[in-house]
Amino acid sequence: MRVSTAATAAACLALSAIAHGAASAQDFYAGKTLTIVTSTGEGGTYDFSARTLARHMNKHLPGNPTIIIQNMPGGGHMLATNHMYNVAPKDGTVIATINQSVPTHQVLDGRGVRYDAAKFNWLGALIDRNQTFAVWHTAGVKSLHELKTKEVIAGATGEGSSGFRYPTAINNVFGTKIKIIKGYKSTDEVRVALQRGEVNAQATSLGSYVTENPEWIKDKTVVFLLQIGSKRDPLIPDAPLWTELAETDEDRAVLNLIGGAINIGRPFLAPPDLPAERVALLRKAFDATVRDPAFTADADKQRLTVIPLTGDEVAKIVQATVNASPSVIERAKKVMGAGE
Repeated sequence: MRVSTAATAAACLALSAIAHGAASAQDFYAGKTLTIVTSTGEGGTYDFSARTLARHMNKHLPGNPTIIIQNMPGGGHMLATNHMYNVAPKDGTVIATINQSVPTHQVLDGRGVRYDAAKFNWLGALIDRNQTFAVWHTAGVKSLHELKTKEVIAGATGEGSSGFRYPTAINNVFGTKIKIIKGYKSTDEVRVALQRGEVNAQATSLGSYVTENPEWIKDKTVVFLLQIGSKRDPLIPDAPLWTELAETDEDRAVLNLIGGAINIGRPFLAPPDLPAERVALLRKAFDATVRDPAFTADADKQRLTVIPLTGDEVAKIVQATVNASPSVIERAKKVMGAGE
């Protein structure tokens, strides 16, 4: 069979373009700086995770870029999330770690949302320990049932944060009396407020206590009234899951939706509309980094839980959240808005 010169030339040009594109992708990060935005202030598990990743990820990216951290707290994680969707360059030079509640906040609340979580390029995640609701040991509360008659004051950053969303859900499903004070810049500030007596309750990850105040668990400085996850964490086996406390199947389904974001732990993402080859490079680098013995040893020193998820796995969880049953979403919205 004879092949025309024109066809041969066209095939060669196509192969050359593919090879050039691959080479360009491989060379893209040489001499560049990669910024990791974190939606929290300095300190805390999200910030620590970003900084730990930054210390090791460059060796897994062709070109070995310099990696820096940019803290962008505010608005219950909305400031950084909206920035990544609308402002950050869509070329792979800026990625972020944002709060796990961001996809659920989009579905159930929407205040401050100028993004579509399904359109982010999810790079992967580090699964954290369960979320918790705990009170300071002097609060005089030992069970969730007691909060139906006794008020506690919980500190939170903003309306999109776990510190605000979970106590709101607890109030509206279980009839408790949790007063929420928002406006703190970070979970670290809430923790300081706990010690000063400004607030006496907090909803946050158990992993943050393990990382920053492990003695509070051992000495029972904080009392864990419930935890949110797929199963009880062995560190606090006596604290019930909030789904175990639900009295109806409908409440249980709603709580599963509200708490479902926990399954993506501490996620990392890139903006939408990123070139596919750059997404592939970032995902490959993330996967290699979180399995790098040097990274895991570094994370262990900081008591960071590292159970990695791939970008595809995170994307599937996000898609399931934003495409939840309309009836469950509607009921969950009422739960989240009834206390306004």
